[in-house]
Amino acid sequence: QVQLVESGGGSVQAGGSLRPSCAASGRTYSKWCMGWFRQISGKEREGLATIDSRGITAYADSEKGRFTISKDNAKNILYLQMDNLEPEDSATYRCAASWDVTAIEALGRIADPAFGYWGEGTQVTVS
Repeated sequence: QVQLVESGGGSVQAGGSLRPSCAASGRTYSKWCMGWFRQISGKEREGLATIDSRGITAYADSEKGRFTISKDNAKNILYLQMDNLEPEDSATYRCAASWDVTAIEALGRIADPAFGYWGEGTQVTVS
């Protein structure tokens, strides 16, 4: 089993920054790919960013330049640095993990329940 626990969400004014994190525990694989997606009530889930076991990253076109994904391999913690936030970014941000998949492949699949493991999410509100 794999457990993913997000934290670091919160409320911020437009133009501000947040850096949610995701702590992974349980079974760990050297070939993990991890990433972030967000969920807005009544809308489709949206994949945001992924990072694979080689450290290669992939981003949704809409978020390039504002969001940066990173990972602390020693601590098994995933981060998403979010800058210049807009009210439209208000959502539940969830992390996900799977294995034997590249960052680019994962970006298109991460918001699918069949992708792998999901965390419960952390709420971000931008006003």
